[in-house]
Amino acid sequence: MLGRVFKAYDIRGTFPDLLNETMAWQIGFGASKFLLADAAAAGESTPMMKNIVVGRDMRVSSPALSKRLIEGIRDQGGNVVDIGMCDTSMIYFAVNHLDCAGGIMVTASHNPPNYNGFKISKRKAKPVGEATGLADIRKHAAMVDKTTVVKQTGRYEERDLWLAYAKHVRSFLDLPAGKPLKVVIDASNGMAGTMIPRVFGRLAPKELGAAKFEIIELNFENTKGVFEHEPNPLVAANMKMTQDAVLQHKAHVGFCYDGDADRCMAVDEKGRIIGCDLLTSLLGRHFLAKHPGASIAYDLRSSKAVEEDIRKAGGTPVRGRVGHVFMKAALAEHGCVFGGELSGHFYFQGNFNADSGAIAMSTLLTVLAKSGKSLSELVKPIARYHQTGEINFQVDDKDAVLRELKDAYGPGSPLRGEVDELDGVTIDCFKSHSWWANIRKSNTEPLLRLNLEAKDKETLDRIFGALSPRLGKRVDH
Repeated sequence: MLGRVFKAYDIRGTFPDLLNETMAWQIGFGASKFLLADAAAAGESTPMMKNIVVGRDMRVSSPALSKRLIEGIRDQGGNVVDIGMCDTSMIYFAVNHLDCAGGIMVTASHNPPNYNGFKISKRKAKPVGEATGLADIRKHAAMVDKTTVVKQTGRYEERDLWLAYAKHVRSFLDLPAGKPLKVVIDASNGMAGTMIPRVFGRLAPKELGAAKFEIIELNFENTKGVFEHEPNPLVAANMKMTQDAVLQHKAHVGFCYDGDADRCMAVDEKGRIIGCDLLTSLLGRHFLAKHPGASIAYDLRSSKAVEEDIRKAGGTPVRGRVGHVFMKAALAEHGCVFGGELSGHFYFQGNFNADSGAIAMSTLLTVLAKSGKSLSELVKPIARYHQTGEINFQVDDKDAVLRELKDAYGPGSPLRGEVDELDGVTIDCFKSHSWWANIRKSNTEPLLRLNLEAKDKETLDRIFGALSPRLGKRVDH
C-alpha cells in the first residue's frame, strides 16, 4: 500500500484510503533517516543539520498528517521546526534561511480536496525525487514498525518566519512611484489566500506595510476544505474567474495560483492567458539586464522565441528537461540566474535556484510597472509563432511510436530534421521546414504529449494533420 503513494517527484494519494496517518508517521521516520544521513554524508554536521522544516497547506487532512509526520521525524531522531500553514516556496526559503537538513511540505498541490501528500526537499532545498532520495525514503518507511522501533526524541519548535520571508520575496518587487497597478489575484482557495495577505497585503508585517499595488481578491477563503474551482491554473476553465475579473475591474494584470501557491499563471489586461514560455522570455530579459551575459534555463517545450530572445539579449539559453527536479539541476549546473517552465513554475538564482509563484508575480509586476506598457504590448513581439499547446494522445505502445517518429522525421528521412531525446523525442525542422515538435511520454498514463510550433498557421495545421494519426487517439483533458 505504501508504494502506491510514492510518485516520481513527490508522495501523493487520496486520504484516508490510500494515504493515512500511519503512513505519515512512517514517511516522517523514513524521510528523517534519509535527510540526516544525506547531510552527514556531505560533511555538514552542524547542530542545525539535524533540523527538518515542516509546513502544511489548507486541506482538512493536513493538520492530522502533519502531526503524525512530525512524530515520525522526532521518533527517528530528527529535530522539527514547524512553520505552520504556508506556501510550498516558503519551505524552500526556510530550509536555506535556517540552514537545515531539509524540509517537508504537507500538500497535494493542485489535486482535489480529498487528496494529500508530501513534497520533500533536502539541504539547500534541493528536490528529492525518485532517483534522488524518494526510493530510499520509501524503503526506510516500509521497513520501520512503530510498535517495535526504539524511539528517540527529536526537539520540536514552532517558528514564525513571515517577516523574513516577506522581506525576501519583496526584494524582487521594485515598483516606481505613481498610480499603483490594479492586480486581480485568484488564490484558488489555496495557500495564496494565506501568503498574499501576509507578504503583500493587509496582514503584511508592520515593518514593511502593504505593497504598492491594489489587490482584487478572488477565492481567498481557504479554511472550509472546498474549492470554487479546481486549483490548477493549467486548465483554461480554471482561469475564467481571473479573466472575467480583470475585464470587470479594468485591472492591469491578473494571476491565478495553484493549491500550494508555488506556481501561477498570468492574464493580460485584455483577459487573455499568457503562455508561461512567453513570460520566461519577458522575465529572462529583465534578469539579463541586471546580469549581462548570464544563462537562462527554459523548458524544452517552450517557443523558439524564448531561445532567440535570450540570445538577442546577450544571454546563454539552457534548454532543460520538463520537471522541477531537472530545472533546478539545470540552474545549479549552468549557474543560470532564472528559469521557466510551461507549467507555471519559475526559478530564481536569488531564491536558492528554487521556484516561487510570489517572486514570479513580483518580478512581472516590476517589469510591467517600469515599462510603461501594457502586458499585451510587452508580450506581442514574443508571441510571433503559432502553437498547438500541449495535446494528449492515448496509445498502448508509447516507445514504439517514438521509435517510428525518429525514423520518419530523423536525418535519414526526406525532411532531414534534427532529432534529440533529451526528454521524449524532439523533431526540429524549424530552419528547413518552419516547424518543430516535442513528443513526451506520460510517467503515469498510456499517453503521449505533443507540443508543436510553426512559423505560420498553415504549416502548423498541415504538420498537425500529418503527426496526429501517428500518435494515437486524442484525449482532451
